[in-house]
Amino acid sequence: MSKSVKPGAISSILSNTSPDSSDGASDIVVQVVDLKPIGNSTTRFTFMASDGGRKLKAMLPTHFASEIQSGNLQNLGLIRILDYTCNAIPNQPDKALIITKCEVVSPALESEIVSEIKKEPGIILKPKQEVVAKSAAQIVNEQRGNSAPAARMAMTRRVHPLVSLNPYQGCWTIKVRVTNKGNLRTYKNARGEGQVFNVELTDADGTQIQATMFNNAANKFYPKFELGKVYYISKGTLRVANKQFKTVQNDYEMTLNENSEVEEVVGEGAFVPETKYNFVQIEDLGPYVNGRELVDIIGVVQNVSPTTSIRRKSNNETIPKRDITVADDSKKTVVVSLWNDLATTVGQELLDTAESGPIVAIKSLKVGDFQGVTLSTLSRSSLQINPEIPEAKKLRSWYESEGKGTLMAAVGAGLNSMIQSRSFYSDRVSLSQITSNPSLGQEKPVFFSLKAYVSFIKPDQTMWYRACKLCNKKVTEALGSGYWCEGCQKNDAECSLRYILVVKISDSSGEAWVSVFNEQAEKVIGCTADELEKLKSEDEDGKLFQQKLKEATWVPHLFRVSVAQHEYNNEKRQRVTVKAVGPVDWSAESNYLLEEISKIKLS
Repeated sequence: MSKSVKPGAISSILSNTSPDSSDGASDIVVQVVDLKPIGNSTTRFTFMASDGGRKLKAMLPTHFASEIQSGNLQNLGLIRILDYTCNAIPNQPDKALIITKCEVVSPALESEIVSEIKKEPGIILKPKQEVVAKSAAQIVNEQRGNSAPAARMAMTRRVHPLVSLNPYQGCWTIKVRVTNKGNLRTYKNARGEGQVFNVELTDADGTQIQATMFNNAANKFYPKFELGKVYYISKGTLRVANKQFKTVQNDYEMTLNENSEVEEVVGEGAFVPETKYNFVQIEDLGPYVNGRELVDIIGVVQNVSPTTSIRRKSNNETIPKRDITVADDSKKTVVVSLWNDLATTVGQELLDTAESGPIVAIKSLKVGDFQGVTLSTLSRSSLQINPEIPEAKKLRSWYESEGKGTLMAAVGAGLNSMIQSRSFYSDRVSLSQITSNPSLGQEKPVFFSLKAYVSFIKPDQTMWYRACKLCNKKVTEALGSGYWCEGCQKNDAECSLRYILVVKISDSSGEAWVSVFNEQAEKVIGCTADELEKLKSEDEDGKLFQQKLKEATWVPHLFRVSVAQHEYNNEKRQRVTVKAVGPVDWSAESNYLLEEISKIKLS
């Protein structure tokens, strides 16, 4: 096979910017010149397509990232373009080539191919064709006939693969299946209230994209979209995906408005493809705490709580919630909060079958930091009970052979170091900057870093509570003996103590009372709540107990805190909660102060 470009390939592309798949493009061979990623992306690449005489800016599909990373597709190599579309770039005379399918012809050549013949002119004349004169009405009737709207859409517009879409494109039509449908939900922000819902769309190539609809568009299309059905969609807009709300692997996300066109494809059977998971082991959840990335987990259900009702502060709406405790073969457990329909439907099924230890696979969970780490479902989350997947069979085998008799530990224990590893020098403020602004945290909690001293610990406060050893929730003394856990719905002979402190911290600008919970309090006090309780009970005159608290004061710490508003006796107050505690690294502290001094000098 000749390792060379096709002369005039670029002119051929520009003369037929949107070929039908039947046209074929297998003879278009170009050289890849100046191959590089788009911005910081690791999946989207751009290059100049060269035929030796002319060049055209081009973009590769995301699934070719692996070909580039493996070295199969190289700069100065040759590719054969099998399918493409060519779009205008706004405010520029040039066009951009969007390659939707191609194959590698040759690895990198020694140099760039440069033709010695003159460049072809920009205008390409097509062969003259015989034209039979027809009226506009005849043409329309022949093309459309009495077709349904969806069929007309398919006949009059080329169907674009999702991989070819980008924000600079004009008109396009896609043919996609709804593979996930979220709930229609109400939101409230500074601009007012509204409604929103989203769907995940998948085309024939397996490429996915998330489409979001707001307000009137949400009400219009929510009843129209049905899970598993296929639709033609046009007149939507694209933008770079917000990583915080991204649920599929696509650099872009779609928005549909009232004028968007959505038509069901006739004759396509409805089915929901198998859910694809990217499981994270429970012991590896630490780096995801309070992050934007959602996680999938699989585990054995250990406990299921009754349904409770939680009242939202934003709109006073009451929503159902149910907690389940899940374990996996990392020998760690985590509490997953199920909300809304998942709490009342699937949650009830789990409660009824909890004794058998069902396996659950849960997709799209948010990772929080309550008592170390917890998981919470969102409107887009999905849960499968005893799924028929290899990971579930492997987990069931482990659980039956050794998992049942293994002592599990909550994943929150020891995860504080993960949170602490985040910089204590981002958003550094003084205490007075927090206390002098009572409106901080009004919309949602805000986070800051501090360097301060624990200046006072009230010895007569309630310092701990009795907690379940499995889920860390508060227990009560059971009738007869032992302790009753409402969360786990069972008695246990023993319980543990967990700190719940309020301490005063001070720096050079002022002081403030802060809430400190178990893992953070252990670092401040220097011992566990069980150890401190034992010291207090055995210390008849209280001197050793007082001495222990005194030793904990006037020690410098780095704090990561959250600031939020809470209501007490119909009065809103500021609450500062310690999220992480670390020792002062004097070398890092000196570097930080030198940087701050240099900023002052520059200003």
